[in-house]
Amino acid sequence: MPNFAARRHWYLRGVRVAFSVPGLILASAFIGFAGLAKEAGLTLLQTVFMVGMVWALPAKVVLIGAILSGASLPAAALAVALSSIRLTPMVVALVPELRGPNTPRWALYVLSHFVAVTSWVLAMERLRGVPRELRTSYYAGLGSTLVLVNMIVVAVVYVLADKMPPAASAALFFLTPMYFLTSLWGSARERAGQIAMALGIVVGPLFHLVVPGFDLLGAGLVGGGAALVFHRLSRRTVPA
Repeated sequence: MPNFAARRHWYLRGVRVAFSVPGLILASAFIGFAGLAKEAGLTLLQTVFMVGMVWALPAKVVLIGAILSGASLPAAALAVALSSIRLTPMVVALVPELRGPNTPRWALYVLSHFVAVTSWVLAMERLRGVPRELRTSYYAGLGSTLVLVNMIVVAVVYVLADKMPPAASAALFFLTPMYFLTSLWGSARERAGQIAMALGIVVGPLFHLVVPGFDLLGAGLVGGGAALVFHRLSRRTVPA
């Protein structure tokens, strides 16, 4: 079993990875979120608490949208839950990479809270170079640092939000989805994943024109369905 010094070493390695370009891009997006939360009437404490508890940025945007629309608490909770379902495949893919021979389940449950696109992409890119029995320590350093740093960023920006131009906040907010797209494209291990993203980009705007409330769902079904068919057909193809 790894000793405390080894776990601390890999935990700090994870902390350092959080201060990378992807981490900085994520923090820039939270600058825009802080301004959005203040405009919605949330207090400083509520905004910082939301970052720590909900974590994934799109889910927080959904929650603020529900608050602004006057939705009831059960409706808001359902909307956030549905938006977070997209993280389930990430958890399913990441947990086997984190699990060691003696990893307790409670540790995996706790670390699952830190799963979002930035932490998932960084972990999937680098975990192969981490000893299996120390991967939970590494990801704990990465995930907890991303959460804590962005809680601080949001607190500072919330206080200073009145001095920031709205256009600057909006521009920073959109840096994260751009990074997500390029990172997921580059880290896709199979052609099917890239096909799903390409089709989603093409049909998403079309669905927005036809069925605005179901554009993301429709684009996901079309892109994901086509990628699944391509994956099945490619596996059946026998090289000549």
